[in-house]
Amino acid sequence: MTGRGAGAMIGGLVAMTLDSSILRQLGTGRRSVIVTGTNGKSTTTRMTAAALRTIGAVATNAEGANMDAGLVAALAADRTAGLAALEVDEMHVPHVLDAVEAAVVVLLNLSRDQLDRVGEINVIERRLRAGLAAHPQAVVVANCDDVLMTSAAYDHTRVVWVAAGGSWAADSVSCPRSGEVIVRDQGHWYSTGADFKRPSPQWWFDDENLYGPDGLALPMRLALPGTVNRGNAAQAVAAAVTLGADPVAAVAAVSGVDEVAGRYRTIQVGSHNVRMLLAKNPAGWQEALSMVDKDAAGVVIAVNGQVPDGEDLSWLWDVRFEHFENTAVVAAGERGTDLAVRLGYADVKHTLVHDTVAAIATCPPGPVEVVANYTAFLQLQRRLARHD
Repeated sequence: MTGRGAGAMIGGLVAMTLDSSILRQLGTGRRSVIVTGTNGKSTTTRMTAAALRTIGAVATNAEGANMDAGLVAALAADRTAGLAALEVDEMHVPHVLDAVEAAVVVLLNLSRDQLDRVGEINVIERRLRAGLAAHPQAVVVANCDDVLMTSAAYDHTRVVWVAAGGSWAADSVSCPRSGEVIVRDQGHWYSTGADFKRPSPQWWFDDENLYGPDGLALPMRLALPGTVNRGNAAQAVAAAVTLGADPVAAVAAVSGVDEVAGRYRTIQVGSHNVRMLLAKNPAGWQEALSMVDKDAAGVVIAVNGQVPDGEDLSWLWDVRFEHFENTAVVAAGERGTDLAVRLGYADVKHTLVHDTVAAIATCPPGPVEVVANYTAFLQLQRRLARHD
């Protein structure tokens, strides 16, 4: 009502103040799926919820509020649902597991993100590994293409391995278990210093189909773009099938997901047809930029540096902007100047317009691709909603 946010956490904050055990109470008696990782949590959670709805009512934090207050608010909003699909911040997974006793834990990927908040990712991997070890009854649906998430799940007794892809390898050049080199060869990887290698997947995908256990092969045509979302869908389907969903129905459900909290949404703004993409860290930027139509009338990249984004923007230098060398780009956002410097070093022709809506207006009429980090995306979404 005050316009300060979506209100996805306030109910949870009040409830936790009144009763510190509320998360455990609300989680009891449900079959829950916890989804965690650096990138893709919201999309995979939305897909998992869609797939689970083929077998029953689902409580879920659809707005992406993935810490305790958001989880409490989501579970309290639907107390009768026997299923839950919960996006959980990777730092919070161990204690959420203790409270909720999840049936399935989906491990997506781990890469550098907000070092000022979460620290080094090897520390997160070890915390996840310890958290899973305390809950051997949970089924772990893990991405075997991600070295760090594979390490977190490697010793667990109940793992469903999914080849969900992982084009970002800059944070796993060394083995998280021995410190030695990770060798990559045509999709396979192994450690030179430990008995640690890529497991054989039970689920995998190509450009046309999703493949699963016992010769399962199903056409999978998603509404969401990009190979990364095919990987998210594969893990969502694997999680839902683990809880009893029919694979055909689950694939149909995830294929119908066409928007995730405004991401991938297209909106008409004057003479511009604006598509909005979210990116929050080097791995996420790499995936988002690969989806950008470089032949669009304009490309706007908006960057803020507020607390939710991470105030340290040195990661800009890890993102490969060079492939926009033949595309006109508008740098925008509160930290647009930092971005403009990076684009200059990448030899990308660009202009600087800090206001993102004004930046869109400078583009020629037609389709405009907007890629924004977290708070820049939210600010633009709110302004365009008022415009709409």
